[in-house]
Amino acid sequence: MKTVKVERLLINYKTLEEFKRFKEYGIQELSMLEDLENNMVENNSESPFYGIYYGNSLVARMSLYRIDKKYDEYFEPPQDYLELWKLEVLYDYRGKGLGRELVDFAKSFKLPIKTNPRINSHSFWEKMGFQKVHYDMERDLGENPLIWLPDGVEEQNRTQ
Repeated sequence: MKTVKVERLLINYKTLEEFKRFKEYGIQELSMLEDLENNMVENNSESPFYGIYYGNSLVARMSLYRIDKKYDEYFEPPQDYLELWKLEVLYDYRGKGLGRELVDFAKSFKLPIKTNPRINSHSFWEKMGFQKVHYDMERDLGENPLIWLPDGVEEQNRTQ
């Protein structure tokens, strides 16, 4: 596969049509369709959606939200961090490094990253350098988040 480029997706009707292709692959729980419809502003370049195109087709995508440090309950020292959601690669394009490209793009911001992986994807996230958090029932609310720590950042110690 040729060199790929991660780009911020425009929030427009073309992107909405591209997102519908992902839902057809049976991954409704990761569908960004509802998010897109809720944020619909024609060609809004400040969208949280990023993707990789192959030709004119969107073949991989994720949403990436910056969370203000005042809400940080995961990292030490407390700081802004990224929450990575809904990473998905279309079936025919899996195994070509596109998921890694999206994760590497998120890491390029040099901020800690939190994600809630879907079932059967833990090995992917571990290969990407993510680790399980020490579970906190009140904070994690039944989720099993994974985090990535850039240099100089540690997991927050919740037992203090």
